[in-house]
This record gives sequence, structure tokens and C-alpha cells, in this order.
Amino acid sequence: MPSGFCAINSEEWLRKKGSVGRGMTAEIKICDEDGKPLPPRSEGTVYFSGGGEFEYHNAPEKTAESRHPMGWSTLGDVGWVDEEGYLFLTDRKSFMIISGGVNIYPQEIENLLIGHPKVADVAVVGGPHEEMGEEVIAVIQPADWADAGDALATELSVYARAHLSHVKTPRKIDFMAELPRHATGKLYKRLIRDAYWGKADSKIV
Repeated sequence: MPSGFCAINSEEWLRKKGSVGRGMTAEIKICDEDGKPLPPRSEGTVYFSGGGEFEYHNAPEKTAESRHPMGWSTLGDVGWVDEEGYLFLTDRKSFMIISGGVNIYPQEIENLLIGHPKVADVAVVGGPHEEMGEEVIAVIQPADWADAGDALATELSVYARAHLSHVKTPRKIDFMAELPRHATGKLYKRLIRDAYWGKADSKIV
């Protein structure tokens, strides 16, 4: 049984565009890195209170990591709720980048870069960095592959610096002819991330 379930109808969505709805089977709790509940419109880990219990198959440690000290459970999503209890998801905790001790969620950076006219698709991941632990890397699918190169990388870096804090600005910008997506549109971000950690053969230029 899932730990929690959200639902939203078409009328509600027109009022709350981007929301996945309100908790139907459990109460939504948003918590910071220390597990402290956060007020409305504060981004944090999404937990469900009072929902069904679940366990990861043959993975007791993963199950334990999904539990809050209060017994609430999480699927690893990051988001926030508004004053009416509508949930807005912003990222997956598993894709969080920790650079120099700062937690960085890729979605904000991706949302910015996809707005650039020369960008057709983008994935932001964390790659290894000797001093910072991880560095922010933006992998870009250009609208025109002929634009892939140093000039576009510089243009996108300047664009990012104008809208993001220094720590969130990508330290590296690479290019792929086509990002790995399922037919449904789901991005296989883990394949991209693993390429930088030596766990995959994905070619990134």
C-alpha cells in the first residue's frame, strides 16, 4: 500500500496550476534536512503521515531511510505545499547536488536553462569535484546541433549567472545530440549522472 496519495480535479488545477493535488489518504508534511516540519511555501522533503506502511523489497536500510522519526514516510520527493494544502513537487531528493556543503536542487536550474531559445532539452546533474565534493553540470541538447560548442557554453554560463546564485551556476556545460528519454517523456537522468561517476558508457561531449 502506498504511503500517501494525492489527487486534483480539472477545476482545482486551473486554480493551482502545477500542483499534484491534496493528500487523500494521508496528511502531507514538508520537512527540512533535520526532519523539522516547515511552514507553507517552504521547500523540503515530502512526507506522508497516517498513510499505509510500505517496505522496499530486500532493502531494510532503504526502508529505514524513508522513515521520519515521527513514523512518517517519504518516497524521496522534494516540494512544498500552499496554505490550502496543495502539493507542488519540485525535484527528487536522489538528484540533489551537494556542493561545498550546500544543497542544490537541479530543477530550478533546468527550469531556467530550458527557457533559453537555443536549448531544446536540459538535464542538470552533480559530477565529482575534488574540493567541493560535487559540481553542478548542465547537459544541453541544443535546438540546433551546429551550435554545440564553446560559444554556446559561454553564452549559457553568462545567462545562468545573471539569474542564479554563484553556487547554483553550472561549473561545466556539456552537450548531447539527444537526451535519453522514454517514449512517455520521462528523462533517464540517472544514466547521465552515472556517466560522470564512471558507472555508465553514455557518451557526453
